[in-house]
Amino acid sequence: MLTLHCPCCGIDADETDLHAGGQAHLKRFGPGSTDDDFEDYMFMRENPKGVHFERWRHAYGCGKWFLAARCTATLEVFGTYSAQTTAPPQAIRDKISAKRPGWTWGDLT
Repeated sequence: MLTLHCPCCGIDADETDLHAGGQAHLKRFGPGSTDDDFEDYMFMRENPKGVHFERWRHAYGCGKWFLAARCTATLEVFGTYSAQTTAPPQAIRDKISAKRPGWTWGDLT
């Protein structure tokens, strides 16, 4: 079972207390964007086997959104962090790089 630490309330919650919200760090396009940009935003999502950044909501806890870095193949969690950030904290990126040599944040942006 997947267990994530909610950085908002400080509780370790299993997946039955959480609600998945899809891929994190998407660039959102507003009025005036091209149809291609809007189509990419709406429908094109990463579905990697490996490191993935996701949005989660502590549905049966504090109710707040947060982000998680985890491996989709092994369910290994590298860390969780505030939803108000535009990139994973350096400590989480370093933890991923230590376990997966050659991995860089630039691979996903």
